[in-house]
Amino acid sequence: MFPTGDRTSRRHGIIPVSVLACTDPVLRDSALFGLLMDAPGVVAVRHDIHTDHLRRVVQDATGVLEDVLVPLEHACLSCAVREDAVPTIARLAHDGRWSHVLLALPVSAEPLPAARALAAETAPGGQLAHTRIATSLAVVDLDTFEDDLLGEDTLTERGLELTADDERSVGEALAAQVEQADLVVACRGEASGSTSGSGLGADVVRATASGLLDRLRGAGTRRVDGLHAVTAAGLAAGRHSPSRAERRAHPLGAVVVSGAAPGDGSWTLELRSSLPFHPERLLDRIEDLSAGRLRARGVFHVADRPGLACLWDGAGGQLAVADLGPWPEVCAGTVPHTRIVVVGAADGSGAERQRLLEAFEAALCTPEEVSDGVAWLWREDHLAPWLGARTV
Repeated sequence: MFPTGDRTSRRHGIIPVSVLACTDPVLRDSALFGLLMDAPGVVAVRHDIHTDHLRRVVQDATGVLEDVLVPLEHACLSCAVREDAVPTIARLAHDGRWSHVLLALPVSAEPLPAARALAAETAPGGQLAHTRIATSLAVVDLDTFEDDLLGEDTLTERGLELTADDERSVGEALAAQVEQADLVVACRGEASGSTSGSGLGADVVRATASGLLDRLRGAGTRRVDGLHAVTAAGLAAGRHSPSRAERRAHPLGAVVVSGAAPGDGSWTLELRSSLPFHPERLLDRIEDLSAGRLRARGVFHVADRPGLACLWDGAGGQLAVADLGPWPEVCAGTVPHTRIVVVGAADGSGAERQRLLEAFEAALCTPEEVSDGVAWLWREDHLAPWLGARTV
């Protein structure tokens, strides 16, 4: 007997599709296996990207149904979804044997781009018009979460890179998965075999990791603990909202979580001002603002680029800044401001947070400097190497 959600989907011909993301290949496959065993109507498409091709594995509770290598014009996630995932899911959803399709993304891939591309095809006339996006989920290991998120390891160092030029840190990939997913599944080494010991020390590690996880989760998302707590029926019953997912992933979507549970050493600091950064002082203090075991994201504006919104995105000792475009388009409904939300751990004295506050204040313009107005446009462009050439 299929769960109620699956019967409803079959009766109306609309098949739910869920998207699974993870940074641990063993944990990803364990979660996938558990969901396939949970309900007989589930079929999974697992993708892994290689240099010039994609490996697609299709399986259900009976075992592997397809295991093929697919040439790709470009070895990237968007090509994999467009060229293979969409037609494969369309074919499986039309087959009649299954009531729920799971797409397991390549390890370290972000769920939002895939869910966005799939959702676009569910519109009338699209290849997936007979489906709906149910749930995007991220699966994480609490025993390694703090080090994975805040440590300096890169994806390449762990053999988890999506492409040859993937320079992301593990923390950047992990944070994006947690921040974008509808549902986060928190495990405790139950599948990956990792362990942080036992007793009080392990409890403290997990309490802090749990706090970090909840500080990163997007507004309105859900969390369950343990692979046993996530079911195929629960995923199928979900209703993925593309608009809410986009808001969560937007740099303005970073949430501020106050307080902490007993034993939790995590913290959140919001750096906010209506003033823009001073370009030269920003460069002087950027090391103080980005170094250390931190996850930070937000938006900022710079005095010599009036009207433009800029991205701040850092994790694992790496920082990405970029020109996002005109503020009214990128951050519609808000006035230009600088807001960076920083998440960290184990700063009992508050010294690190004080350092961040002082560096932030020092990098801002004064009201008098802002009043110089268009005069900024004729000064030397110190940020061109990072934000691109300035235009008037």
